[in-house]
Amino acid sequence: MAEARAHSTRSDATRNREQLLAAATRVIASPDGTPSMRAIAAEAGVGIATLYRHFPTRESLVEAIYRDQVTRLVAGARELLAQFPPATALRNWMDLFGDWIATKNGMLDTLLAMIKSGEISHAQTRTELLMAITEILDAGRDAGDLRADITAEDIAASLVGIFTVAQPPEHEDRASRLLNVLMDGLRAPATHALPDTPLGGIGRRGFCDPHA
Repeated sequence: MAEARAHSTRSDATRNREQLLAAATRVIASPDGTPSMRAIAAEAGVGIATLYRHFPTRESLVEAIYRDQVTRLVAGARELLAQFPPATALRNWMDLFGDWIATKNGMLDTLLAMIKSGEISHAQTRTELLMAITEILDAGRDAGDLRADITAEDIAASLVGIFTVAQPPEHEDRASRLLNVLMDGLRAPATHALPDTPLGGIGRRGFCDPHA
């Protein structure tokens, strides 16, 4: 009986933490400025004490959101490849990258301070994201629908440029057009333009908020 109660307590704690992360991601990704910890707790439907129990500081919450989003972005590459041809998977992954940028922008000041202090490794994140892009590119080369002379660094630099001039969510339509132009240059010469294909089971909102 005691063991069952302990398991139930751990499950509740895990569920609360995931709920808080999902709510914080939604609020931080909105264009309404930097949200307060109280606003995040309210969005999650929990008391402020519960939020601070899981994340004693704003920095600890930002770090958790950042790491969770990077993990989901890397996993998203594999999930998209399992659902779509490589070129379609890459285009949809670009949308996921845009969602990540939107979330990151909402906590940029805290994030930059943490990177500067060494609490978060920018180099490690870059390596993980480049590996995710490389996985899609390799599949695209094997399938013959992506150019063989493009590197992960090329795509990463292009995405940063696009989302710098067309920051989501305010300029989502413009970003989408620019991403389509980028994709036209990435396809192998013999391939045709892809139709607008909505994301499959993991969805854009699902990436940022698994509980949406």
